[in-house]
Amino acid sequence: MFPHGPELDINANLKVHYKLVLEKIGPLLTEERRKKIERVVSLRNFDTAVVLESIYDRGNVSAVMRSAEGLGFGNFHVIETQEKFKESARVTQGADKWVEVKKWKATTDCVKALKAQGYKICVTHLDEKSKPLHEIDFTGKVALVLGNEKDGVSKEMIEAADERIIIPMTGFVQSFNISVAGALSLYHISQDRLKKLGTNASLTEEEQGILQAHYFMRTQDSAVQYLEELFSRGSLKA
Repeated sequence: MFPHGPELDINANLKVHYKLVLEKIGPLLTEERRKKIERVVSLRNFDTAVVLESIYDRGNVSAVMRSAEGLGFGNFHVIETQEKFKESARVTQGADKWVEVKKWKATTDCVKALKAQGYKICVTHLDEKSKPLHEIDFTGKVALVLGNEKDGVSKEMIEAADERIIIPMTGFVQSFNISVAGALSLYHISQDRLKKLGTNASLTEEEQGILQAHYFMRTQDSAVQYLEELFSRGSLKA
């Protein structure tokens, strides 16, 4: 689900409507930057949720996030049940700035929230009930779940799944690295939606405006200070 309402939290005491952010912060950006943000937002997909469960290597989280953002997916969930992560020098190349990340401490809570929002849970898992990726319909609200590097998704997640899916392989190995599996799966989903819906995008006009406002704030370093000053001078009223 799209995670933002029409008002942006500027600080603990100030909320500003997204249209006001677009009006006041937009002119601070270059025309090229504004057009880039508008184009990216118009193609964003929040109907597909990307869920990473108990990933050990932060570099893999970063890699999947980068692929997701690059393909237009903005709805990202990380279930952190591991007590320790393997630190990594790998970075997201800025992708973490442009996806909406929700962190969870328990698989149960994440699954419950997604199902309450109408998401179908699809886990990458190989067993007798697994289906090839291309047999799944991704035009609706679907959560793609990738498990950790050693054990895959948890038993709890498998039991909660609506579908168990695999990426068909013709070599001797039975699985891809998680970052590769994520990229291949998300590319397939984007193409499946494009073929069946004509687009991978999912946002309403208002949601696009709200997301543009958030991206304006994230790309303009002085945005928070500028809005605070306008309100403190009485030029604007919350």
